Parts: sequence; structure tokens; C-alpha cells
Amino acid sequence: MLLTATKVDLSEILSLRNLFLQENNFQIRYNAMHERGWSDSYLLLLDGQKIGYGSVMGRDDRTKRDSIFEFYIIPGFRKHAWAAFQILLNNSKATHIECQSNELLLTRLLFEFGRNINSDTILFKEGTTSQLVVNDVIFRKRLDSDQPFEHKAEPVGDYVLELNGEIVATGGFLLHYNKPFADLFMEVRADQRRRGFGSFLIQETKRECYLAGRVPAARTGLDNLASRATLLKAGLEIAGYMLQGVVK
Repeated sequence: MLLTATKVDLSEILSLRNLFLQENNFQIRYNAMHERGWSDSYLLLLDGQKIGYGSVMGRDDRTKRDSIFEFYIIPGFRKHAWAAFQILLNNSKATHIECQSNELLLTRLLFEFGRNINSDTILFKEGTTSQLVVNDVIFRKRLDSDQPFEHKAEPVGDYVLELNGEIVATGGFLLHYNKPFADLFMEVRADQRRRGFGSFLIQETKRECYLAGRVPAARTGLDNLASRATLLKAGLEIAGYMLQGVVK
């Protein structure tokens, strides 16, 4: 039995990656790493037969390739996952592993091959349909003539909340994730926070996301308690956590 991990062009793993996406039917945070050229692809072979792939990215420097962030083995060959992952580590010389806790295969391998495992990000998926109402606030598309407030953390979104003729919040959704998922974002003007505007904006943006043919998802920092509460109030629920570890 000969297991190999060979660096290949992205096109060589796309059919296998389609299986990965179908099996893991949730938003993949690092989906765009592939198409943006920020990752290396490795084809996993058993006696010359394709059985899976691995992907390696740079954690802090996009020009480096030091972290395995995607790993897939066809179900019938998963008894070879441990050995294939070891060969991928050897050939890629990766020093770190990063994964989503809702991606079970790589999470298991992280705990077997990694140390100093930690998390800094919470992942959210659609949960329930909230029925929030905020009086005197108008939710609408942003106009070219609008003059949004200065944003500190997020981009100016395609949707706004208007209160007494002033924009008090903006939000939207990003589309560079695996279909049908999209990533929600929003920012509320500093002097208008703690009034329920954020959750109401996320609720309404979720509907627009569905109308665009996408399923809403979101993420926030583990320590960002205000953002977590906003997303939960708007009907999202925790789907998992981003995990990072150093290779033993």
C-alpha cells in the first residue's frame, strides 16, 4: 500500500472538493482561499488511485503555506485518513492546523496531531425566524445619495436603518462563500447602540439574503459578547467555532 500527497493545480481537486462541500452543508469560512490563489492543493493517492485532497494556506502571510485548513477523504477510504494526513503534513511541511469544529474529520485530526488548541471565532447558522419590531425605524436599500456615518469595523452595507432622516446602521451580506451561503455583517452608529437596531437590521437583512437565493450565516469574535447577543436575538444560532492548533 502506497499513500502519497502530491501538490497539484486547483483544478485537479475540484471534483473531490464538490463532494466535501456537499457533505459539509454549511458555510466554509475559508472558501475563497482556493479561487484567490491563497492556498496550495495536494492530491491524496492510494496506490495511484485518488482518495482525497488537502489544502494548505498561510495563517498570517498569504505568501506562505504553513496551515492545513481543508482535508477530505472519500468515505470508503477513511480508514486511511490518519496515515494520509501524516503524509500531507510531511510533504507540505505545515506547522499549524486550522478548522471549523462543525467539520468533523479535520477537527478529529486536529486533536490527534495538534497541541495548544484554541479558538477566537464563533460561527453562526440560520436558526429561527425572529419577529422583532422597532418603532420609527425604516429598513431600506442604501441610496447613492445617502451619507452613512464613519464605520469603524465593517464596510458600509447595501441596506440601512433610517431614524428621523438619519442613517443609524448599515448592513449586508458577502457572497464569496460556498453557495448557497452568504455572510451577514452590520454596524450600528456608536450613539445608537443598545436600542435593538442591530438585531432588527440582521433580521431584515436575512430576508433580503434569502430573496437573493442565499442562506444566511455569520461569525463574530469569541470575546464580542454584544455581537453574539445581537445575532442570537435575530434568530441565528451557534454552528461551531474556528479552531487553531500547532502541529505536535
